[in-house]
Amino acid sequence: MTRGQLAKETGVSMATLRYYEDSGILPAPHRSSNGYRVYTEDYLVKVKFIKGAQTLGYSLKAIKETLELLSNDDMEKETLKTLVRERITDIQQHIEHLEQMQKQLAGLLLVPEDEIDSYIQSFRVEKKRAVEP
Repeated sequence: MTRGQLAKETGVSMATLRYYEDSGILPAPHRSSNGYRVYTEDYLVKVKFIKGAQTLGYSLKAIKETLELLSNDDMEKETLKTLVRERITDIQQHIEHLEQMQKQLAGLLLVPEDEIDSYIQSFRVEKKRAVEP
């Protein structure tokens, strides 16, 4: 299939596919005798994997590394499960960090009004009038 067909099948723009290839996330496709890129069905799987992984919060760097591992003949189920467990741990730590931020922000709402006014005023710089000669 062409890049346009792959884009249509996956819902990813042709520019995004080009970026994935240029950055090495997707391998360069084979070219036909007329020079057109020819994408095989495995590109559908890879692009859908990339989209799904992005939805789960993976960075493109992590996705690239995972695709490289998956394409390696030595990849085993346990290795993949370990990667998933690590991601779950990362997500849990992120949730804990967000909960701490939420508590801190909620605490700010309990600050007395006069302290808030004073705080706001500390950011305002008085405009000095130009002294006339």
